[in-house]
Amino acid sequence: MRLILPAFLLTATPALAATGPFFSLSNTDFVVTLGFLVFIGILLYFKVPTLLTKQLDARAEGIQSDLNEAKALRDEAQALFASYERKTREAQAQADDIVAAAKSDATAAADQARADLEVSVTRRLAAAEDQIGSAQNAAVREVRDTAITVAIAAAGEVVAKQMTADEANAMIDASIEQVAAKLH
Repeated sequence: MRLILPAFLLTATPALAATGPFFSLSNTDFVVTLGFLVFIGILLYFKVPTLLTKQLDARAEGIQSDLNEAKALRDEAQALFASYERKTREAQAQADDIVAAAKSDATAAADQARADLEVSVTRRLAAAEDQIGSAQNAAVREVRDTAITVAIAAAGEVVAKQMTADEANAMIDASIEQVAAKLH
């Protein structure tokens, strides 16, 4: 920078284009050039370019540290994102397993309920058939008992109409003799 500044001062000055005596205080070009050179000298005396360079370097270092920190944060965020994606996949796999187990359990429970219902229906049918059989047997017994009662009554009436008193007495005596023979 120290080499560029004097070359710039010598080549790009408007003082070279002016006419008349250049080193006169009445020449505005000379005064402007002189003021500019004094300004540049003051800047160099107080080491302003060095201070500016230090500030720019410090700012560049700050920006670089911010960039490094941002990169580290980005890497950390990507790692967290990958971890959350992995956990999400694991949770989804667990949820799928739970749903599959629930479906399997529901199917097994439905099959068991179906089997229990079939057993219950079979038992109830057997019980109903037993009740029907018992009712039929009871009805047959009742009909038989009624038929016996009616037959005995009818036989008694027939015998009573056809039998005389002497025949009845003879039958009673024969019955008593049979009972006496069986008892002794």
